[in-house]
Amino acid sequence: MQLFAVDWLVIVAYCVIALAIGAWYSRRAVKNVEEFFVAGRNLSWWIAGTSIVATTFAADTPLAVARLTRGSGIYENWLWWSGVMSGLLCVLFYARLWRRAGILTDIEFIELRYEGKSAAVLRGFMAVYSGVLQNCIVMAWVIVAMVKISGSLFDLSLVNEVMGAWTGIQIDWGKIIVITTMTLITLLYTVLSGFWGVVMTDFVQFIIAMSGSISLAAIVVYKMGGFSEMVTKIQSSQEFTPRLLHFVPDFATATRLALITFVIQVTVQWWGGGQGGGYLAQRLFATRSERDSALAALWFNFAHYVLRPWPWIIVGLASIVFIPQTDLLDPITGKPDFERVYPMMMVRFLPTGLRGLMVASLLAAFMSTIDTQLNWGASYIVNDLYKRFLRKEASQKHYVFISRLTMVTLMILGGITAWNYDSITEAWIYLAKLTAGAGFVGLLRWYWWRVNAWAEITALLASLVTANANLLFRLLHRIGLVSNRMMEKVDWLYSSEAYAILLLIIIIVCTAAWIVVMYLTRPVSDAKLEAFYQRVRPGGWWKPVAQRCNITPTRPTISLWLPWAAGVICIYTAMFGVGHICLAEYLRGFLFLLVAAVSGWYMVSQASLLKD
Repeated sequence: MQLFAVDWLVIVAYCVIALAIGAWYSRRAVKNVEEFFVAGRNLSWWIAGTSIVATTFAADTPLAVARLTRGSGIYENWLWWSGVMSGLLCVLFYARLWRRAGILTDIEFIELRYEGKSAAVLRGFMAVYSGVLQNCIVMAWVIVAMVKISGSLFDLSLVNEVMGAWTGIQIDWGKIIVITTMTLITLLYTVLSGFWGVVMTDFVQFIIAMSGSISLAAIVVYKMGGFSEMVTKIQSSQEFTPRLLHFVPDFATATRLALITFVIQVTVQWWGGGQGGGYLAQRLFATRSERDSALAALWFNFAHYVLRPWPWIIVGLASIVFIPQTDLLDPITGKPDFERVYPMMMVRFLPTGLRGLMVASLLAAFMSTIDTQLNWGASYIVNDLYKRFLRKEASQKHYVFISRLTMVTLMILGGITAWNYDSITEAWIYLAKLTAGAGFVGLLRWYWWRVNAWAEITALLASLVTANANLLFRLLHRIGLVSNRMMEKVDWLYSSEAYAILLLIIIIVCTAAWIVVMYLTRPVSDAKLEAFYQRVRPGGWWKPVAQRCNITPTRPTISLWLPWAAGVICIYTAMFGVGHICLAEYLRGFLFLLVAAVSGWYMVSQASLLKD
């Protein structure tokens, strides 16, 4: 894709703005770790919520969504659409609790809720497990996305020739230089400004990223003659199958595996994200009040599911008309790489000026995720490992310095991890399997006094082992203890095709394991439980503790389930309403939006989300 002066001006202007924001907020960042990691707990809901949306809008997201849509159909997006249910759990059940806990990281919660050596071990383990392992996997797939984008957008052959001749090493130097430049810019403003810089650049990045994706989708629809003509041309394509336009699998014609996958997605896959930990919790900690935390989570869910996906889905669907599968074949595997669809559509349709905007939007999407992963990951390493176990008494400036040094280290590790991934969606699925076993115990630890640290430790280890058990089978196969036929079944189970079945197995095995261990080990002491209950005041199964504390819950947890159901209906019907309009089914689309408005009103009024 050829870029002209106006395109480069847009790209450079964006980079200057990002660095300027980092420099502006650098003075706040050096005050203390609370400013550096949670912005002094002074964010309004719309800033915090937009920051979450921007973080989840990475460079990989449009590529993966276009791949899912073009590869199998719109309904394949239930891989992440199932998160609506967990997102509304966070809004109604957990957002206020996170803010009320008053902690710096969600891992710090472990020693707020539990006690003793088991809690300390779990906190230290999770700092490394989440802050390094999971964090680097996420950064890796974002970097892989930018590698694919840069390969489609820029002709880097001259750079490769020059660098290859100079160094004597024949690798893709152009892509390495592009990614290194972008990561260094991101690292610079993130290290300078801490969390203030992250959230404020996220706000700008979200606007730019959405402008780019909407512009591309609008041009594609215009070039195809409008929504109706677009659908007609898609249906006339030689590669078209009816399932491409289905929002859910067709129960009459879909394969058994597709139906099983869908059922698992809408019943159990979403549990793990219900409490909203990680970078989402970090934003909730940083809000001004409990009300702001709930509204931030609500705004994130609406923007994430209703506003964002359809421009990417439209481009993915339209690509069937303009880009045949033969143009997508991977030279190594011989299979079509549908993750290349999105950048190839950019090259085909974007005019001068908008090319620069789109490149800037993808750069913004890349940076909005990387800056969060760096700041969030460093908060774990510094607050929950270094400060907790290695150097408890030091100045705030010292901890800020260590935080910045940690960010640099994490960026290097993320780059190294990226070398081991070729597929964005594969990385998504692997992380889902890696964390699936600990989802249920993570939800219950807030609402059931009997859960202890050993239960969480068991769930994490069981999930880690089960998600990677195929490695053990391969070893046994090599020494002749596992047959070829058995190995074929194991390989299928651990493939992306059967990921949902493996996910269900992981959840069942891990849940059984942690429940057994929980009852075989001692519960948390009464004093610790009472201190936690007085501070956080959760609902659920805390009756004996509440009685000892002489506290009566102001709102029974069960009364939130109807607003939760209304919220789920609101988000899904709004999302499908927009989708039906994009597919020229206008009446159905507006009816869905009407249901969304009514159910949304009911949720907000019954859950008192607008009240402090």
